[in-house]
Amino acid sequence: MNIYDLSSYDYSLPPENIAQTPASPRDSSRLLVWNVRDDTTESRHFRDITEYFRPGDLLVLNDTKVIPARLNGTRRNGGKCELFLLRNLTSDFTRWEALARPARKIREGDSVDVGGVPVRIAGVLPDGVRVLDFPFTSRDEFLSFLDMAGNVPLPPYIHGDNSMRESYQTVFARNEGSSAAPTASLHFTPELLSRIRGLGVRTAYVTLHVGLGTFRPVKTQDIREHDIHTEHCELSAETARMIRECRENGGRVIASGTTSARTLESFADEGGNVTAGVKDTGLFIYPGYKFRAVDGLITNFHLPQSSLIMLVSAFASDRAGGHEEEILSRLIGIYESCAAEGWRFFSFGDAMLVV
Repeated sequence: MNIYDLSSYDYSLPPENIAQTPASPRDSSRLLVWNVRDDTTESRHFRDITEYFRPGDLLVLNDTKVIPARLNGTRRNGGKCELFLLRNLTSDFTRWEALARPARKIREGDSVDVGGVPVRIAGVLPDGVRVLDFPFTSRDEFLSFLDMAGNVPLPPYIHGDNSMRESYQTVFARNEGSSAAPTASLHFTPELLSRIRGLGVRTAYVTLHVGLGTFRPVKTQDIREHDIHTEHCELSAETARMIRECRENGGRVIASGTTSARTLESFADEGGNVTAGVKDTGLFIYPGYKFRAVDGLITNFHLPQSSLIMLVSAFASDRAGGHEEEILSRLIGIYESCAAEGWRFFSFGDAMLVV
C-alpha cells in the first residue's frame, strides 16, 4: 500500500451507512476506540468516552459557528445560481469568497440578486470561487440578512433542509463564520461536557472556520501534489497557556476533530510549544507528518480519498512510531469492518477515538 497514492485511501461504503440525521441524544452514537500502540479496538457509545480521559488531560474543541452559507440567487438575465460562502475576508463580514454555480456564467462585475439584495461579483478565483461584495455596513447587518436568506450548508450526501440548523451545530458554537460543522464535536452534550470536567479534565477552545480546505476533494493521484486551500484559524493566549500547563503537568492534549488538530498543529513549533495567534492555515497533514501538539484524536468516519482520512492515518501512524503503510491498511480495514457492521458514517455518523 502506497501512502502517497490516492487510491490507497479508498474503501467501499453502502449508501445506507451514510447517516441522514444525528443520533438522539447526541452522545448515544457509537464510538470506536482504537489504541494504536496496542492495536486494539473497542466498540462503545460516545457517552462512554469519559472512561478514556485522565485527570489533567485537556480537551480542545473548535468553537466555530456554522452560518447559513448556501445562498440562492438570480442573475441579471433571470438565470438561477447558487453562492456557497467559504471564507470571510473583512472584519465587517461584507466581502466573502464563495463557490459559484454555474461559475462560468458568473463573471467579475456581475450583480446577483439574493433575496432582494444585490451582491456584486468583485473578483474571479480558480476552482469556481468568486469574491462577493455585500452592500452592508456591519457584521450584525450581514448576519441578519443571512438568517433570512441563507440555507443551512448541509453536505450533498445529507438530504435535509433548514429544519436541521440546530442539529448541524455544536452545543458550544459561538464564533460565526464556518461553512461546515466540526462534526466530531456534534456528539457532545452539555451534560457530557460537565461529566468530563468533573473528572478533572479541562476544556479549551480554538477556532477554525471550515471552508474549502477541509471539504474539497483530493484529485491528484499523488496526494503530495494536492493544493489545499487555506482556512482561517485562531488560538487564544488562554488556550496556549492551558496547553502549556497540561504538558508541564503530564497531561494529554485531546483534539476533538480534525479541525481542532489542524489548528493546534498550525500554531505549534518543532518543540511542541504552542503560541497564540491568528492566521490562515494551509497545513496539509498526511502520513509521515510528525504531530507536535496532539496526543489523542476524536474524529468521525470520513469520506474515501479525503484529506480528513489522510490526517487520521497520519495521526495513527505517528502514535505507532511510523509503519505508515501498515497503519493505513489497518485503518481502511477498520472502516470496512465498521461499514459491514452497520456503523453510521460521515457528518451525522458515529465517532472514533484514536489514542
